[in-house]
Amino acid sequence: MKTNRIESSKAPEPVGLYPHARQVGNLLFLSGVGPRERGSKKIPGVELDVDGKIISYDIEVQCHSVFKNVNYILEDAGSSWKNIVDVTVYLTNMKDDFQIYNRIWAEYFSENLPCRTTLEINCLPTPIAIELKVIATI
Repeated sequence: MKTNRIESSKAPEPVGLYPHARQVGNLLFLSGVGPRERGSKKIPGVELDVDGKIISYDIEVQCHSVFKNVNYILEDAGSSWKNIVDVTVYLTNMKDDFQIYNRIWAEYFSENLPCRTTLEINCLPTPIAIELKVIATI
């Protein structure tokens, strides 16, 4: 079966050697998506010290930015938000952030209710507090 590699012109550049997404048949598999902004090292809602360690962060700002980046990739792949079928969410602080993230999730997924798994992990490759792994249809 043929697969297509998807590179978004609007989503932040990957931090490693991987595409934004791969299409296999009518399924679209997104690589992990964080809140960074394209063309910069800026992470919305994150304040870093001189060594690049997190001083403070705003999970609400990061959530909105992650969802925006996911949408960019979906659109560039010819899909849409309503076609999301499964999401794995990685949070670095479940205790403090889950309630806020869950409220924002409800704003974005009021019509489409994909399957969801939320996990707490101790860190992500960049100094962020949330990352999404998404599967959608095209």
